Amino acid sequence: MSAFNRKWLTGSSVLFLLLSAKEAFAEYAYNFPESVSPLTRDIHDVHMMTSKLAFWIMVVIIAVVAFSILKFRKSSGYEADQEFHKGTFGTWSWLLVPIIVLGIDFSISGPGLKALDMVEENIDADLTVKVVGSQWKWSYEYVNDDVKIISNLLPEEKAGDKYLREVDNPLVLPTDRKVRFLHTATDVLHAWWVPAIAIKKDSIPGYINETWTQIEKEGTYYGQCAENCGRGHAYMPIRVEAVSPEKFDSWMAEQKGAKLAALAEAQSDKEWALEELMAKGEKVYNTYCAGCHQATGLGLPGVFPALKGSAIAIGSMEGHVDIVMNGKAGTAMSGWSAQLNDLDLAAVITYERNAWGNDAGDLIQPKEIKAAR
Repeated sequence: MSAFNRKWLTGSSVLFLLLSAKEAFAEYAYNFPESVSPLTRDIHDVHMMTSKLAFWIMVVIIAVVAFSILKFRKSSGYEADQEFHKGTFGTWSWLLVPIIVLGIDFSISGPGLKALDMVEENIDADLTVKVVGSQWKWSYEYVNDDVKIISNLLPEEKAGDKYLREVDNPLVLPTDRKVRFLHTATDVLHAWWVPAIAIKKDSIPGYINETWTQIEKEGTYYGQCAENCGRGHAYMPIRVEAVSPEKFDSWMAEQKGAKLAALAEAQSDKEWALEELMAKGEKVYNTYCAGCHQATGLGLPGVFPALKGSAIAIGSMEGHVDIVMNGKAGTAMSGWSAQLNDLDLAAVITYERNAWGNDAGDLIQPKEIKAAR
């Protein structure tokens, strides 16, 4: 192939790739999402200011370097000035350069200190939400309302083109109210971050970090765990639904009503059929257990044990109940007795003993869980 043909083929290939990628570039954005809270807006403004300053500093430096290379190159006959430091420019530059640098620093420090003050501001919150990171899901506890939500990654077949962004249960927050976040974790370091409404803050096991927000605009806002928390790090998306205060109050009333109904159902002496417990247990398992043991029950080899065909799931009922309720020391398996009611525990244990071909054929009733507490 001649050199001309090779160049023509290369150029045509590049042109084809650029034209075929136009749909991808149509949604390409060059900046962070729109900020809809005072704190994130101030931080975004500081970011933009420093970016612009850095850009123009780069332009000036490149221009000076390019001019110096062309103007004072050896090939043009230029000889280095050995007395440059004694001249007017050489003398005053030692004073002017630090003044310029300090001027740039002070132009950044004012807005920067204002943003830092807002980060550490102690607000009189209208709503407090405890955000708990776990491998690999988020738990949200509305502290003053005794309502808890578990937020898991939505499977690809349900999320569609929003896979790795959508969750089954989003965090619902009101607009125009001050919200305090209390951050912690149950296992390793996580970091809850929604750029449009809240800053990044580490979630540390055994420790509480605090951030806050005041959302000014209704909408759906996405975020992600910003700390490398293990092999499932990419599967911890965050979705926040910001609604009006009136809608939020109605939603919260519904959550409280549903919780009371579920508690009454769990505390009843009803005898549950195997099919009923299996249906309810599958939902509980997918919400709380599938993140580690996987929806298939196969676990993660070397990390989380499989439940399919395991000695726990097909062994004695007493041992199965004990490890689900009380956990296992020295492992990531924590006890669920304080987080799940009697019905949920009975349902998930029954499901694990009869799913994925385990076929134990037995079940446990909520009243038996109550007696085991």
